[in-house]
Amino acid sequence: MIEPDDELTIGAAFERAAARYGRRPFLAAPANSRRDYHPGGYEISFSAAAAEVARLVEAYHQARYGHGHRVALLLDNRPEHYLHKLALNTLGACCVPINPDYRAAEIAYLLDHSRPDLVVALAGRREQVMQGFAAASHEAPFVAFESFDDGLPPPANGARGGPVRPDTPASILYTSGTTGRPKGCVLSHGYELASGAWYARLGGRAAVRDGDRLYNPLPVYHCNAAVFSLFCMLLTGNCQIQADRFQPQRWWPEVSDTGATIVHYLGVIVPLLLGLPPSDDERRHRVRFGIGAGVEPQLHARFEARFGFPLIEVWGMTEMVRVIADNVEPRQVGTRAFGRAVPTVEVRVVDDADREVPDGEPGELTIRHSAATPRKHFFSGYLDDDAATEHAWRGGWFHTGDTVRRDPDGMLHFVDRKKNIIRRSGENIAAAEVEALLQAHELVRQVAVIAAPDELREEEVFACVVLASGTPDRATAEALFRYCHERLAYYKAPGWILFMDSLPTTGTQKIQKHRLFEPGTDPRKLAGVFDLRALKRRA
Repeated sequence: MIEPDDELTIGAAFERAAARYGRRPFLAAPANSRRDYHPGGYEISFSAAAAEVARLVEAYHQARYGHGHRVALLLDNRPEHYLHKLALNTLGACCVPINPDYRAAEIAYLLDHSRPDLVVALAGRREQVMQGFAAASHEAPFVAFESFDDGLPPPANGARGGPVRPDTPASILYTSGTTGRPKGCVLSHGYELASGAWYARLGGRAAVRDGDRLYNPLPVYHCNAAVFSLFCMLLTGNCQIQADRFQPQRWWPEVSDTGATIVHYLGVIVPLLLGLPPSDDERRHRVRFGIGAGVEPQLHARFEARFGFPLIEVWGMTEMVRVIADNVEPRQVGTRAFGRAVPTVEVRVVDDADREVPDGEPGELTIRHSAATPRKHFFSGYLDDDAATEHAWRGGWFHTGDTVRRDPDGMLHFVDRKKNIIRRSGENIAAAEVEALLQAHELVRQVAVIAAPDELREEEVFACVVLASGTPDRATAEALFRYCHERLAYYKAPGWILFMDSLPTTGTQKIQKHRLFEPGTDPRKLAGVFDLRALKRRA
């Protein structure tokens, strides 16, 4: 493994990797005849990737792009995204990925907020980007990915002088916006390399070995694929297999055919794979472990028993992706456990006044590197928002916004996002707990639980449900209610259920609760909502 030090930059790390690992595979994509790029699959070695990165470096340099510039990339999940990123970082330029699911207003927000000096996008995305520019005040040159070799328009401003350093911005990644407008997280060269090295050293059931091939179906604008797994593979001389997106029917054939030994998952993937009929592919694979977060407790053991490898639950976020992991046996399968604090990832669980809560009590997870260097290897800050950055770092600890509880032995359990706690008649109800139970019901395809106002009890549990089967009528609503009422404390069962055709999600399939309803909407008054509050009685 290439060990990062306090002077190493991404360009230098990749140069070392190419010299050391040479003909080993670095990036791959599964074959897919229905895809409009690399239908027969793709694989490139470290040495061949280095040659291509050098060519891209020269093209950007000749057009006068360099240190301090920002270049927005909209290349979907093509593996070439990473080659452009490595070239830009080698020059000291910052990569700003664009979510391909963004609409015009969202692209306009990103353009105005990040102010890129150039946009490189697929030709098929040109109209989408132009609509974003039409709604934005920021202007920048545009070049189609397919026409990149024909020459680049120059930047409006010159490059910054001085050497590229570990604290130079490498990426600006936008948070998923599950509770509000996205923030631009500035990630440095040092952060991204430290993230990959951390992954490589996890060990236990998540030990990375020579020859590993990591299948990642998550988007390249997300920290999981673009930083955490990419730099682990780069530093260890292994291969990242970049799928274009998660597709249940393609998962096992792609995992098996590409020889993947590690897979990355999200909680939403697990029930969809369990819902597939048995196939030869699901046991033909070579996977040793999966890494991810959010597997529903009721499905964790079922998945491992059926498919034959452990799902290692981790906790991480864009602001600090040196994950905490439940990777050492005996793991706590089916409990939402995600590991313990370790040196360089110190943890406190606190109340709203930043006082540490007793073990077993829920509180907000706060983290730091150490007392001496609390922010080491964290994100550099929120772009142009020092107030938000300092608020998150109040008291010398980064406030994650996640509610957890800690066992006496230090094991941490995820409870919910802090803003997803429902306060009903003095009882705190984790929306995630109700969601997990409903998600396990055979009639439910997708669910989001939120707080609805209640004149008597302050807040009430409101469930938005997408059915996998069944009829969206009161009988079905009552059946789901009874299912919860029989398995949870009475006050946690949904007081309201609304059946919906779909739920708004991010590109990583996180449900965007703030987009469920238009601002100012009282969901209790919507057509088709079922009021079940009269059924909520103590046993």
